[in-house]
Amino acid sequence: GPAIGRAVPIKSVSKTIVAALTGAALDRGEIPSLDATLGEVAPRLIPAGADSRVAGITMENLITMQAGLERTSGANYGSWVSSSNWVANALGRPFVAAPGERMLYSTGSFHVLGAVLAEVSGQSLLSLARARLGDPLGIEIPAWTRDPQGRYLGGNEMALTLDGMVRFGEMYRQGGAFAGAQVLSRDWVARSFDVRTRSAFSGLDYGYGWFLGQGDGVRYA
Repeated sequence: GPAIGRAVPIKSVSKTIVAALTGAALDRGEIPSLDATLGEVAPRLIPAGADSRVAGITMENLITMQAGLERTSGANYGSWVSSSNWVANALGRPFVAAPGERMLYSTGSFHVLGAVLAEVSGQSLLSLARARLGDPLGIEIPAWTRDPQGRYLGGNEMALTLDGMVRFGEMYRQGGAFAGAQVLSRDWVARSFDVRTRSAFSGLDYGYGWFLGQGDGVRYA
């Protein structure tokens, strides 16, 4: 396997990184609240011809993967990443549930969320990850896959070293602090571990970007 200090793809753990960056955006007032809708914070991302309900999808719907749109994961993943516009493709899919009704595991929801973060901050998702997590944690975050519009993929294919993942986890364990600096607000970290929904695929409870289970009395993510 790779050397212990080499950054390797962390696959869908990338969603937890995007969730942390959502907390950072909330801390900075770039997103007013998780109740804010796509139509309010990033209307330019909504494709022409999308269902009118797309504008009402909230940031909480995206981060808990309860947008209600047909999934882009599983059997649909290949066609989604082969499309000419990943954000438009994800948001142009039909509704299979009402927003907030149930969890539908979909990387597209986190890609849209990452696009929102870039839109409201005026920075790429890579720049945000490096400045708001990489720098304060002292870890390197390499560039990763981008969509046809140049947006970094939200929710998959980021890479970290083992030490980087440990530092990220330790920051959450310490209530958002690391090496004496408050990286994320203590309130956001606490809210991240509240159960919001349950995955029909894994059977695990789900918080803000975290799968939460109970094993030997210990919550894990």
